[in-house]
Amino acid sequence: MQFEIERIVRTALAEDIGLGDVTTEVTVVHNTVARAELVAKEDFTLAGLDVAAEVFRTLDPEVSFEKIFADGYSVRKGEVIAWLKGKASVLLQGERVALNLLQRMSGIASLTASYVAEVAGTNTTIVDTRKTVPGLRALDKYSVRMGGGRNHRIGLFDGVLIKENHIAAAGGISAAIERAKQQLPHTLKIEIETCNLAEVTEALQAGADIIMLDNMNLDEMRQGVELIAGRALVEASGGVNLERVREIAETGVDIISVGALTHSVLAADISMLFD
Repeated sequence: MQFEIERIVRTALAEDIGLGDVTTEVTVVHNTVARAELVAKEDFTLAGLDVAAEVFRTLDPEVSFEKIFADGYSVRKGEVIAWLKGKASVLLQGERVALNLLQRMSGIASLTASYVAEVAGTNTTIVDTRKTVPGLRALDKYSVRMGGGRNHRIGLFDGVLIKENHIAAAGGISAAIERAKQQLPHTLKIEIETCNLAEVTEALQAGADIIMLDNMNLDEMRQGVELIAGRALVEASGGVNLERVREIAETGVDIISVGALTHSVLAADISMLFD
């Protein structure tokens, strides 16, 4: 994770600063020391403070970054979440990159927390998807965990999820699962996407470990859960939003995957203000 943070921060700083911060160079006296605070402008779930700190420390290891709260904390509007002290030029150069990352991560954590709250009291887990910003997946996935959700597979390399195009290319659900079973070690589970109850039956008979009910209505989901009857984990996916996530959970599915957690999140409102 630290390697990923460093890579992301270096790339973002190079993109933003380029050959130099011309505004700061022409307005701020060299070596001026400043103190600043990060302030919440709304209520949200915090995620990404260590990433923000890494931005400033990459520019200057001497910058002091004092966290007031830890990631996962429910911040209230007006609260100071961190104090910074260092060269004014460094704080100004790192401000936008640090806020961009911190605001996005906190937005993801906050949205995740809202989904988790909606399914409270059920046995359903909220998970993310691979619908992340390219290059930011490690941060996006971390933010979901800070919001109380869990991660689906990180990438194509750490889990088997046979989707409709795999099924078409393999010649059907049974063929795809059989071929996977012949080649996979016993430590890897097989998940397969289904779009109707006939496909659920076929996936179950073929020995899938996890069956995704993709874009099914509530009645189909309930029937799917009854049909599977605990012989495989059941994941619901497609068309999930805050308004209907509770009723989806109440069908009895084990997992609900929500692409919106990372692909269409609103950034939390945070400002950096010089003292």
